[in-house]
Amino acid sequence: MLTFEEKLAIADSFPELERRPVSLGRINYHYEQSAYEKKTVVYHLHPNGNGYVYAGELPEGSGYVMDDKGYVNIRDFSAEEMKALIARSIRSLTGAGAAPSTEAEPSAEETWINAKKQKLSLKFEEEDGMWYLFAGLNLEAAFETYEEAKEYLADEGFARA
Repeated sequence: MLTFEEKLAIADSFPELERRPVSLGRINYHYEQSAYEKKTVVYHLHPNGNGYVYAGELPEGSGYVMDDKGYVNIRDFSAEEMKALIARSIRSLTGAGAAPSTEAEPSAEETWINAKKQKLSLKFEEEDGMWYLFAGLNLEAAFETYEEAKEYLADEGFARA
């Protein structure tokens, strides 16, 4: 688990977020340029390591377990997971939705994650033009197109990290 200071450093690395102290030593981070009424991206980041990131504007099947207000508990997130979720949250609040993170140009290798923090790697092989899905070193599936792979992963509850 990341320390409070490490989580603060990650949130502070997003210049578009404004840091705001709240009660009991907790910190919120606001995105003032939000196209929505919702402006809080990081909510109640606490010195005990607990905290939340808003994911309520992400599309269905984004792979995150949210509470009834759209927040994801980040207590046990890695640095990469926390950075990815904050970036997706900010993009989703721009009014353009989360499309940039899920519809962006595919790279030769991508990591996908689900709500249980299980990770899969999606890799493109130029030699045969196929997309291969791996769980660690084990081949899970092969797809002829990126769209097929993306659809399968979304159906299985995975989102691009």
